[in-house]
Amino acid sequence: MSEALPMTALPRGTLLSVAERTCRLEALGPSLRALTADQRDPIAVMATFAACVWHALPQCSWAGFYRRVERSLLRVGPYQGGLGCLEIPFERGVCGACARSRLPQRVDDVHARADHIACDSATRSELVLPVWGEGGTLRAVLDLDSPHLAGFDDAEAALLASLLADAFAAARWDAADWSPT
Repeated sequence: MSEALPMTALPRGTLLSVAERTCRLEALGPSLRALTADQRDPIAVMATFAACVWHALPQCSWAGFYRRVERSLLRVGPYQGGLGCLEIPFERGVCGACARSRLPQRVDDVHARADHIACDSATRSELVLPVWGEGGTLRAVLDLDSPHLAGFDDAEAALLASLLADAFAAARWDAADWSPT
């Protein structure tokens, strides 16, 4: 898969400049759109998206999804990296805050946040973005962790939000784990 991506693989943990990271995400866009175009299976899109972001952003120690499986519960989905938490209630952690508020969450220092869930004690910063289904329904969150303080930037968040919208445009959640009706 990484052979098809338009960028050089870098050692895991490398913290590039914001300009370099946004350039890598911009370069990833056409490949990711081609890979996910017309893909109706949201789990397949999640797996592909996580693998692509893992390759593009070497500062990530974890890149993946938590799927909404009940009204107020997230469960781990496709990801790259070490073990993640299996379930996250909406009332806990950065992923829960994103699910609750429906807003992106960028935390430069997770140890300064009282409600952070330490799935990996080496995590220092986190970026979590909502994933929308039809009708504006929250279906999942994209969770990115880094061992670096301020490992993510607002420019990356904006680019990733756009990539998420494109990647999940054709996804049909009717066969997914949870339905809001």
